Order: sequence, then C-alpha cells, then structure tokens
Amino acid sequence: MRMNRRSFLKGAGAGAVGLAAASALPRFHVLAANNQKLRHAAIGVGGFMGGGDLRRLADHPDIEIVALCDVDERYLEEAREGFPDARVYRDWRVLLEEEEGRIDSINATVPDHSHAPISVSALRKGIHVYCQKPLTRNIHESRVMAQESARSGLVTQMGVQTHNAAYYRTAVAMAQAGVVGRIKEAHSWCIRSERGSFDWTGDYSDPPTERRPDREDEVPDYLDWDLWLGAAPQRPYAAASDEGDYWADEGLYQPMEWRRWRDFAGGTHGDMGGHMMDAVFTCLELTAPLWIESHGSPHYEETYSGDNKVLHRFPGTRFTTGDIDYYWYDSGPVDTEGWPIAEADLAMDGSMLIGERGYLYLPHGSSPEVLPEDDLQDAVEWFEDRIGRKDDVNHYHQFADACLGRGLTSTPFAYGGRLTETVLMGNIAHEFVGERLEWDAQNLTFPNKPEADAHLRREYRQGWSIEGLG
Repeated sequence: MRMNRRSFLKGAGAGAVGLAAASALPRFHVLAANNQKLRHAAIGVGGFMGGGDLRRLADHPDIEIVALCDVDERYLEEAREGFPDARVYRDWRVLLEEEEGRIDSINATVPDHSHAPISVSALRKGIHVYCQKPLTRNIHESRVMAQESARSGLVTQMGVQTHNAAYYRTAVAMAQAGVVGRIKEAHSWCIRSERGSFDWTGDYSDPPTERRPDREDEVPDYLDWDLWLGAAPQRPYAAASDEGDYWADEGLYQPMEWRRWRDFAGGTHGDMGGHMMDAVFTCLELTAPLWIESHGSPHYEETYSGDNKVLHRFPGTRFTTGDIDYYWYDSGPVDTEGWPIAEADLAMDGSMLIGERGYLYLPHGSSPEVLPEDDLQDAVEWFEDRIGRKDDVNHYHQFADACLGRGLTSTPFAYGGRLTETVLMGNIAHEFVGERLEWDAQNLTFPNKPEADAHLRREYRQGWSIEGLG
C-alpha cells in the first residue's frame, strides 16, 4: 500500500525523534524522502495558457493533479475529462480553504489582476506556487510577492517558459562569454501590431477604444463574472461588438481581450515584455533601473497607447561597458540606425545587444545570431568549441522537481518580481511622457515625481481585500 503524507506523519509520531526529524524538514524534502507524488491544484485550466500549463505540469511523472478551478464552466468540464478524479471548484478562495493540507502546489494561470491575490494567499498557506508572467498587474504586488516568497521559503516559479528554451539559454551563454564583447546598449521590441498581428492597445478599432462601452450585456451562463473580476474594480460584463471591431470571440474582456484593459493587465508591454526583457535581464544580470522615461504617447483612459517607446537607464554590470541604456518598443519603428540588419528584416518580437565588437540578435523563438557574421566568425567558433550551445530545460518539470527537493527553479519570485517591476514601470512612464522618472528601488518610490507613486498600487474591490496587497 502506498503510504500517504498523513500516514507518514502518524508513523513518525510514534517516536519523538522521528517526529522532530520529519517536522524539521521542508515539506518537499518530506515528500521526496517518502517517495510521494506532488499533489497539485490547477487554478485556471482552459484556453491556450490555462490548458497548456495544466497539460505540461501533469506530464511530470511525479505530479498528481488533485484539484481543478476555473470561473468558466466550459473549461472546467473539459479539464474534468482529463482528470476525472480531481476535485473541482469555481472560486479559488474556496479551493485554498478546503484543500489546505491536501495540496502541495498550485499554478495560477489566470488574468494578471488575479495573480497576486491567488499566489500570496497560497504562499501564506504553505503552498508552492507557479504563477504565469507578468508576475502581477502592479509594482507593489510584485514586491509583496517576492517578499512573501522569501519569507515562506517555498518553491516559486514565474511562468516565462522561454527562459529555459535552448535559444535563450544559448544567447545568455554567448553574451556572458563575451562573444560580441561587453554590451554598450540594449533594445527589445514587440512590433506585431505594426505587422498586422495582435494589438493589445486601444488602437485595435476605428475609432480607437479609449474606454468601456456604455452598456451592460447578459453574462453567459457558463461564466461567473463576479469571480472573474476578483479584486479588480466592478464593471458590467460586455459582449463583443456587433460591428466586429474587436478580436474577442465572445466577450469584450473575457476570455482574451483583458490584456488591453488597464484594470486587468499591462498591455503589450506587460505581456510580451516579460519574454524579451527576461532574456536581456538574464544575459546582463540587470537589477533595477536608475531612471525611466517615455518617448511615446499617453495611454487612453482605460486602454493602452498604440505608441509605446521607453528608455531605461540601468546601473552597469560585469557584462556591460558601464551604465547601460535599454530601449523597449511595442509599436514601430525600432531605431535600427547603424545596425547590420534593417527594421523590415527584424522578427516581430526580439532583442538586440550592441557590444564592443558586434551585435547579438535574439529573434524571439529562434536561435541567437551574431552580426556581422563574417567579422565575428572566429568568436563564434571559439564559443562552439569551448562552451557550446545549450539544450532545452523543461520549465514546468523544473518547478515540480524543485518542489520535490531535486533542484532549484530558474525564475523564482525573487527574480520574477524584479523583472516584473521594470516591465510594469514602462506603463507608468506613459503617464508622464517626456519626463525622467528617477527610481528608488529600495523604497519603492519615484523621488523626483511623487505623483507617479499613485500608480504603484491600488485598493482591491470590497470583499476581496488581502492584507498587505490591497
């Protein structure tokens, strides 16, 4: 008979020494020593990310999916087919309350505005957390997440899967080996809207969608709208436009369109910035910016601007020539003057590190390229011979293995919080276009622009308050 955790602890209690030894170990070490599976609850189980995260976590041989939660009954029913023995919930708060002591880990694969409430609540109950990127909707939440993770000593992982992809791991190795020399300047972009792909801004319709529609539509019977809103401000449900102005297949906010709306997410910068800036942060071991300034346009009342260019000044690291300027663009054009590649030839998402000897180009989802190729052939050959290209690491299995005491995660909340703070800071800069916002990371404030501090956090909706968050 397979011994479960309760039986193990009861058996250990037969001797005071055994009980003391067991309780002194972190939970994941007890699990590993007892050869138990990780009991996991999935919060957000449908769609591209929710369903994908559930499948990839469940693929680990030592995870058992014991609970499922989603506000959308259709997604829940679909997930039940794959995990018929799992307990099911609509409200994540009820899940955490009833499953306390019966689960070891969760994943929070839900809209950004619910990341922090779920994750912090789970950590405070002693549960390991995998949370999708960006870690939070606002900077204060990111700081609390990192602090709560450190206090708890639990395993955390931010769901930026590309961090462990072979192409980015190779790019990091190349940059840190000095293939193009120390880095003088960095650029990252997501210019899909310029190429006619998705657009997480208010410019996705004509005229631009600056604010919510003045109507209230019937909520579909499969959706719990109040639970979906969670801690976000109350607003009526709205279906997709009859004119087809929206990408939404069903709702103006849910299931996909929430990224455009400032109440729920961080727009294109908050979404894709988490990928591209993650690669550069890791390559250069960046910390927090010294200052930031917007060279774009102010946001709309409730959605994001379609003109987004941000400059960050970071303190130098051992991989840079000194303090470094880092540009972000989530619309075009990218400033490619002097580059050995034209803007028209850039990938829709990517980064460019400008080094002392050349350029390291990181097209998102593809192998890094060293430019000019002929000039740096010897450096590339040296890298291939001495270091070599890296392999993929399974981001999800890394989390499960860490929970089981078999290693560490590569994007814990200590790192994910720092990255997310910078990503979200770009959207604050657009509230003060053309002004340099100095950043005091230790005290979480803009000392030269106190008005900007108001955008660091918000109060949660009545009935959803969580101590220390909102």
